[in-house]
Amino acid sequence: MSKQQTPMIKQYLKIKADYKDAFLFFRLGDFYELFFEDAIKAAKELEITLTARGKGEDRIPMCGVPYHACSGYINQLIEKGYKVAICEQTEDPATAKGVVKREVVQLITPGTVMDGTTIHEKENNYLLALFEEDGHFGLSAADLTTGEIRVTKLDESIEDVIQEAAAYTPKEIVVSKAFSDEYRTSIQQVLNVTFSEEEAASLPKEMIELVKNLDEHLEKTTVTLLLNYLYLTKKRSLDHLQPATFYYSKDYMKLDVHSKRNLELIETIREKKKYGSLLWLLDHTVTAMGGRLLKQWIERPLLDPKKIQDRLGMVEILMDRFFEREELKENLRQVYDLERLSGKVAFGNANARDFIQLKKSLERVPSIFETVNRLEYPYSDRLMENVDRCTDLQKLLEDSLLDEPAVSITEGGMIRDGFNSKLDEYRDAMKNGKSWIAALEQKERAATGIKSLKIGFNKVFGYYIEVTRSNVPSLPEGRYERKQTLSNAERFITPELKEKESLILEAEEKSGKLEHELFLQLREDVKVYIGKLQKLAKVISTFDVLQSFAEVSEDNQFTKPYINEDRSVSIKDGRHPVVEKMIDQGDYVPNDILLDPSSEMLLITGPNMAGKSTYMRQLALCSVMMQVGCYVPASEASIPIFDQIFTRIGAADDLAQGQSTFMVEMMETKHAVSKATHNSLILLDEIGRGTSTYDGMALAQAIMEYIHDEIGAKTLFSTHYHELTALESDLAKLKNVHVSAAEENGEVVFLHKVIDGSADRSYGIYVAQLAELPKPLIERAKVILDKLENNSKEEVKVPVTQGVLEESYQEVEREREPGQLALFDDTVYGQQKQSSPALSKKEKSVLKELQSMDLLHITPFEAIQSIHKLQQKLKK
Repeated sequence: MSKQQTPMIKQYLKIKADYKDAFLFFRLGDFYELFFEDAIKAAKELEITLTARGKGEDRIPMCGVPYHACSGYINQLIEKGYKVAICEQTEDPATAKGVVKREVVQLITPGTVMDGTTIHEKENNYLLALFEEDGHFGLSAADLTTGEIRVTKLDESIEDVIQEAAAYTPKEIVVSKAFSDEYRTSIQQVLNVTFSEEEAASLPKEMIELVKNLDEHLEKTTVTLLLNYLYLTKKRSLDHLQPATFYYSKDYMKLDVHSKRNLELIETIREKKKYGSLLWLLDHTVTAMGGRLLKQWIERPLLDPKKIQDRLGMVEILMDRFFEREELKENLRQVYDLERLSGKVAFGNANARDFIQLKKSLERVPSIFETVNRLEYPYSDRLMENVDRCTDLQKLLEDSLLDEPAVSITEGGMIRDGFNSKLDEYRDAMKNGKSWIAALEQKERAATGIKSLKIGFNKVFGYYIEVTRSNVPSLPEGRYERKQTLSNAERFITPELKEKESLILEAEEKSGKLEHELFLQLREDVKVYIGKLQKLAKVISTFDVLQSFAEVSEDNQFTKPYINEDRSVSIKDGRHPVVEKMIDQGDYVPNDILLDPSSEMLLITGPNMAGKSTYMRQLALCSVMMQVGCYVPASEASIPIFDQIFTRIGAADDLAQGQSTFMVEMMETKHAVSKATHNSLILLDEIGRGTSTYDGMALAQAIMEYIHDEIGAKTLFSTHYHELTALESDLAKLKNVHVSAAEENGEVVFLHKVIDGSADRSYGIYVAQLAELPKPLIERAKVILDKLENNSKEEVKVPVTQGVLEESYQEVEREREPGQLALFDDTVYGQQKQSSPALSKKEKSVLKELQSMDLLHITPFEAIQSIHKLQQKLKK
């Protein structure tokens, strides 16, 4: 560091000491400058030139960005999880004595951004606060762009806190200094957020009203922590913040991070994009507010059947009333983002064009409410009760603002004529003054006979009469007073012209200043309506989401689900809504799903690539869609309300945490079996495949037994361990189903149809062939498979006795090639096995034909004929 610090650098270091975890954008003239470590790091992150101030030992690393283009650079830093402190000059350099006074006027953080590329119109930007006290956690969330504040209490483990926090997809979490480092590490591993520290000291007076609805100390403390951080960070009015509302996390279906990812509810697994997700499919909203609400609903499906029925009923009516739905949608298209407009008003960022958007939105409200009233549905009527349509605000904006006002609020061109009498006087003076000048120009041309004479204006000399140099001799002596000489012209003034100039400029100056004052007052007047606008926005966004559900349901032939209370699932012709949408029309094969008291667990076998995972996911997606209030992809559907959905689908490792694919699999399975209830839905795909065959099979069976005997949750369990299908006879509520396939002339056709019974093959080599592995490799694999099958036990049965894994083998040894070793040893549990006689070529041929017969898809008579034919072959 420099030994000789200038007064300016001393000022910088003093301010920087209060913002150690942020980049300090220090205003120097037309630039924001960064120094020392900030400069080195910013130059790298922003890819800008790193320079230096001073030389030798006094050399200070330095970089900067133009103040008028700073937003782009700030957004880059915010997107990477950094904070930026904006330090402005707070006094006029012309009148300052010594170093110009500077102070931080705003701290921009990932969770408190109000605009820019980091804010997406159909996504919330939540800032979270966590507070722990005596083993209880308080969680509060606020979206500064909309003013929403929510808080809940969690009496569970840090893992449950993380799952609740994940529902908000936060970018920043505020905690107290005493918050456990262990907790921070656990949260960071899952959510990858920016942490900030604040203390829950007493609230500023203007914010006390925001916690008035909270009763418990933990809730108030958590929200206070959050509000103090917002107050100290933004350093300006936050009038749009709504009173904090308490909610019970148990009122919503729990979806952990893994389930949301595996089901691709909000984004796809691979590309992390909205396209291809359930949100993408359901989003036919036409307002930004509706888009955000839809995302909230998908992440928090309801548990209350009455609320679900309210939404489903509204969707049903909107589907039946096509013309009203189209009318509603057309009106909604013309509604701007009332929530974020309210935030801009409170924050002091709103300009006249924002108010025109607000006015146009309010103009559509009467039509929207009238259309919905015609539906005569009690739920929508309740939504519209006690909601102010803000017609007086709309009239105020209509009376005060021009239809196309200027963007800047300091240069005039915003206020409508007739709104303010003084402003009208100034405008009249300007208009008449300029008319007088135009008339003077014509008068002087006639008097002097110089047709090129003109009256002009510039900011330095004001109004002037300009005559070309060649025409100057023609001017009457003493008519004008010389003002300025140019290379080819002379400029003059007259006392009369100067008098009018004074009147016009004074009117222009006062007019611009008055317009600015009138607009600031108008912004204050609009602030009074913020609460009403936010309530109105909630109703309008709800209508938008429900019309979106109706349109999607009609376009995709979804059906209204029936909510049952007997915990049974009955879905006829069910489909995966996203997969169906993304493949060629008509190619999707629908499937039935039946889970009743006699079959609460389905064990799904079948070929790779046949659609087992899709079959499992479609049940989960149908459940989520029903519980957010949307129709479901089926011809008939009766579904219970699930309190939680757990999924273990797909292979993924976590190298950053040192966890293999198998460890991730076990961790996700552990979460499911430890948290699920008998009202939950569990989807487990290929459990145990990441370890040895017997290890995996043992784990898979034990997991199935535990869910079956101890939890009782509805479960779909897919596997390639065909030996597990024997469990159907031992587990009373387990049923075998499989995805069928047909083999013709060495080619496999996946039928994608789920039918009763178990599969006996996985067709893995055929899938490898589809993936275009080298032909010699495929042929060699077939040879190896044939040898393994010819030397394996014909049957491996794993019966269950009082929940204890036991193994016994009934084996029929196939004919071996000379010198070839058996796949398994000749002893089972230390006992010598009994060898079976070798089969003849004729017997092998008949056995192969018998194995290839599809008994489930032929008639009894055809089966008898086939058996008779095989019997005749053996007798020859």
